[in-house]
Amino acid sequence: MYECIINPSSRSGRGKSLWNELKRQLESAGIEYRVHMTGGPGDAIRVARELTADIEGPDKRRLVVLGGDGTLNEVVSGICDHSRVLLGYIPTGSSNDFARGLKLPRNKEALIRSIVAGEKVRTLDVGKLTYNHQTHDFSRLHDDRQESTRHFIVSAGIGFDAAVCEEALSSNTKNFFNRIGLGKLTYGAIALRHLLRADWIGIEVEADGRPLTSLDHFLFAAIMLEPYEGGGFRFAPDAVSDDGLFNLCLIGDMTKPQMFYALPHAYFGRHYGLPGVYHYTAGSIRIRTSIPMWVHTDGEVMMKSDDITLTCLPRALDMMM
Repeated sequence: MYECIINPSSRSGRGKSLWNELKRQLESAGIEYRVHMTGGPGDAIRVARELTADIEGPDKRRLVVLGGDGTLNEVVSGICDHSRVLLGYIPTGSSNDFARGLKLPRNKEALIRSIVAGEKVRTLDVGKLTYNHQTHDFSRLHDDRQESTRHFIVSAGIGFDAAVCEEALSSNTKNFFNRIGLGKLTYGAIALRHLLRADWIGIEVEADGRPLTSLDHFLFAAIMLEPYEGGGFRFAPDAVSDDGLFNLCLIGDMTKPQMFYALPHAYFGRHYGLPGVYHYTAGSIRIRTSIPMWVHTDGEVMMKSDDITLTCLPRALDMMM
C-alpha cells in the first residue's frame, strides 16, 4: 500500500499532471494506493501523523509526497517514527532545494518509476529544531497548532533568510515568477529588498554543548543538511546528507556593500573566506539572539524566537528515489 500525500496547488497547480502520471504507473504495476490531498498549512503534518501513529509488523509504511519543499517538510515533521517509514518524493515546488541537493532525476517519469519500484536508495539525516522560547509573533501562513519542535530535511535558519522565506510564503512576486516558470528567482528578488533594510542583531552560538562564537551584528544563520536553500543559494557547498553533522553558515559583522558582494558569491558557493562569513560543523547547535527573529525549517516559517536548539538525527530516514 502506498499512501500518497499530494499538494495539488504546488507550483501554481502543475503538480496535478505529475499526480496523474504517478497514479497511472501505480495502477499499471498493480499497487494499491490511497490519496490524501492537502488543502492548507498543517494538513500534511496531520496526515503524516495519522498515517504513522500505529504502524504494526516489520514492514515500513510507504509514503509518497508530491509537492514542494514545504510539503515535504510538513510530512517529515508529522512522521511519528522516521525509522518505520520508507519515503518517496516527487518535487513540484518553486525552489526544490532538496531535489537539487540530492541531484534527483530531472526526468520526473523516471523518478516516478523508481519510486513505484519501492526500493530503498538513500538514508538521510534529519534535523530537529526546538523552540526554547516561543513568541506570539506568527507567520502569515502559520499552522494554528504551535508546537515546540519541528523537523527538517534541507535546512533551518534564523534571521534574514527566514524573513525572506516568511515574505515568500504569501508573496505576489512568487506567484508571478511561478506562472512564468522562474519561481526560483522569487527568493533572490525578495532578498535584495530585505538587504536594503536589514537590522543588525546580536547572536551567541553554542556547538555540541560548548560556546562557539558570538557576533554583535549578525544577518542570518543557516543550519544546513543539504547544500542549497532559498531557490538554489549554495550556502553549504560541502554539506553531506548522511554524515550526522550540520553545516552552519553564519553571516555578520559586514557592511551593506560587503553584503551585496557576498550574496551572488553565495549563490555559487564561493562565499567561504569572504569577510563576515563564518563556517562551522556540529551535531547540535544552540542559537540565542538579542531580540526574537523569524525562524524557518525548509523554508516554512512558524514564528519568531530568540532561543533555538538544533539537533542532527543521523541517518534517520530511508528514501526511495
